[in-house]
Amino acid sequence: MSKPLNVLVQYCCPQRTLTHFVGWLAACRWKWFKNWAIKRLIRKYQVNLSEAASENLDDYPNFNSFFTRQLKAGLRPVAAGINKLSSPADGCISQIGKINKNSILQAKNFNYTIASLLGGAETTAQLFENGTFATIYLAPKDYHRVHMPITGKLRETTFIPGQLFSVNQVTAHSVPNLFSRNERLVCLFDTIIGPVAVILVGAMLVSSIETVWPMQHPKHKMTTESYSDGIVLERGAELGLFKMGSTVIVLFPADKMVWLDALQENSLVKVGEEIGQML
Repeated sequence: MSKPLNVLVQYCCPQRTLTHFVGWLAACRWKWFKNWAIKRLIRKYQVNLSEAASENLDDYPNFNSFFTRQLKAGLRPVAAGINKLSSPADGCISQIGKINKNSILQAKNFNYTIASLLGGAETTAQLFENGTFATIYLAPKDYHRVHMPITGKLRETTFIPGQLFSVNQVTAHSVPNLFSRNERLVCLFDTIIGPVAVILVGAMLVSSIETVWPMQHPKHKMTTESYSDGIVLERGAELGLFKMGSTVIVLFPADKMVWLDALQENSLVKVGEEIGQML
């Protein structure tokens, strides 16, 4: 299958160098530059500034602080009901459904394995065989903080270095094993329905992935960090953020939950709204 030109360019361009440069620009505090960049983002992607906790651009010291902006209090209420699962992000569903034994759908004609997504952790991957998954793409206009779909106790995190392809729809339909090739952070939680994984996938120009708890993962080296100090995050609580846009993948064990029938590829979701129910 032939690939679009903008995808072919990603194979040969210096992905990490470009990402580091953009990250540096996004962190710089030149008022004229950051205000220009923020205004350009708002115009180009039709960002809804009225949702932001502050609508005054002078309150943001750099572009990153605007991109990771908080929302007005109460704007994303968590779905009522103890058996409800809530969306972890604002974005567009890339794919959603059941895991076929150990195979996850990326796009038409493309699948990847749970183990490859989890960095080769076969034992952990077995926890999600025949389970359910959802892949949510965060566009540049979206709110870029990630929240818990279910109350969980943090068991471990695994940082997996990798490439930095874009994760938009065109790339997802063109690059095999996209989400298991890109840099990512796997967060594994123990919940009332068993293990749940929330995977934050890095991408082209994503300068950083951060969590609300401190992490010790060195860059460019796969590492797993276990947690025994009882970090518990309630459903709807903030988990982390992307500095620049990317993708969130959630994995649930078999026969423990069902997605809402209305959700399908290209459905739009908001943090906190109901996306499924526990069984």
